Amino acid sequence: MKIDIVSVFPEYFDVLNLSLFGKAQAKGLIEVHAHNLRDWTHDVHHSVDDTPVGGGAGMVMKPAVWAECLDELLGLEPADATPDAAVDTATDTAVDTATGKPVLIFPNPSAPLFTQRDATELSHADHLLFGCGRYEGYDARIPAYYRAQGVNVREYSIGDYVLNGGEVATSVMLEAITRLIPGFMGNPESIVEESYTGEGALLEHRQYTKPAQWRGLNVPDVLLSGDHGKVDRFRRDEALTRTNDIRPDLIEQLGCKALDKADRKTLMALGWEVSGEHPRRRGK
Repeated sequence: MKIDIVSVFPEYFDVLNLSLFGKAQAKGLIEVHAHNLRDWTHDVHHSVDDTPVGGGAGMVMKPAVWAECLDELLGLEPADATPDAAVDTATDTAVDTATGKPVLIFPNPSAPLFTQRDATELSHADHLLFGCGRYEGYDARIPAYYRAQGVNVREYSIGDYVLNGGEVATSVMLEAITRLIPGFMGNPESIVEESYTGEGALLEHRQYTKPAQWRGLNVPDVLLSGDHGKVDRFRRDEALTRTNDIRPDLIEQLGCKALDKADRKTLMALGWEVSGEHPRRRGK
């Protein structure tokens, strides 16, 4: 996978040379290039921002600078969009792994939430291009223009909070995406039963290691029993319970037909009705 990142602080991404990400680069699984947006400026101050149209606090990143940069990295000929065109808010299109076309991604706190499903889909792309905004963000015409050119443009938030820039969010998304590439993880089985993963996604059960007793706290006895069936059931029940307590919205997305008898018993004990297509809170 080829990964291009555009930022006014490209040195931030030196961290990608560490740990599994660095090893994946050494093995040739991924190729990362961090670019300085200011390299595409032409004024003495290398300005990438200007005041917002209509007034207001802060500064907005200029579309002209971004366009020069993105045209080059995407291999597009510079062109003007249709005059007076409305801002395009089209939904995302699926990753086309057959053509190898790049996916252009902008972190944005006002965008849809980035999920494990998005990470899984994007892990099949050949080329990802991240644009890291700063200040009050980037001009809204930038993603609109590139969508109009046929580029697969994504805008994602990583949570209900605001950061100083897109660099941290880009790092988060990259870690979530690249660890799903075959060969990236040392033990591929370690990503099979994680939180939010696969159909019927739940929060993962808690994990323990040795010693079995530590500072007065004990590992649950069932994990020491050697009975793999009981261990699996304990972990499944704990996953259902934790998801019920923390993310009940994920319980509501489960398909009742896919639940086994023990799952149904656990959910019923937690206050769920499981006779329909999806679980629902009893009394609702």
